Amino acid sequence: MRIVLADDSVLFREGIIRLLTDAGHEVAAAVGDADALLRAVDEQAPDLAVIDIRMPPTMTDDGARAARQLRETHPGLPMILLSQHVETRHSVSLVASGGFGYLLKDRVLRVDDFLDAVRRVAGGGSALDPDVVGALLAPGRRDDPLALLSEREREVLALVAEGHSNLAVAARLHLGERTVESHMRAIFQKLRILDTGESHRRVLAVLAYIAPA
Repeated sequence: MRIVLADDSVLFREGIIRLLTDAGHEVAAAVGDADALLRAVDEQAPDLAVIDIRMPPTMTDDGARAARQLRETHPGLPMILLSQHVETRHSVSLVASGGFGYLLKDRVLRVDDFLDAVRRVAGGGSALDPDVVGALLAPGRRDDPLALLSEREREVLALVAEGHSNLAVAARLHLGERTVESHMRAIFQKLRILDTGESHRRVLAVLAYIAPA
């Protein structure tokens, strides 16, 4: 696939380019700031954008804000946000639209996991770092809907939210796939979320519902 990459660190950017090209992908453009990212997407019409959250000009959340803008101007563009630290402020609204991933940069060092996330997001699914999921699912706010879930249901929900299929969740938790399906039905019933039958849409609905207030 054709990918646009945006990261202000030249060394990190070159490393990602190498990983992607070795996997058979084409990096159509590699840029170092948010404005250049917006131009590159307009010019290259990529299949996926990989975006660092903190980039020039302000080095705060320019990449995340550019991603939100791209979601409006290029609503079908899959994208993966990268960050050194967990920042959930922009995550929920983006993940709720599908074709979205959010990974910590340390996770990129796990090459197979990163490339799997690239494939999953480009296909319209989700790929959320476990630490990001943990922050989104953290209990403690008033009227926390997750208080309704059992410990096992929370474990299942966290893995599904990362983008794993029911079969993958079953393997990780050493459960039968039908048991995972039963847990998911219970989760949707307790959280009052309609099960559409499409796994990534279920995840997005759950994440949108439990977004921090």
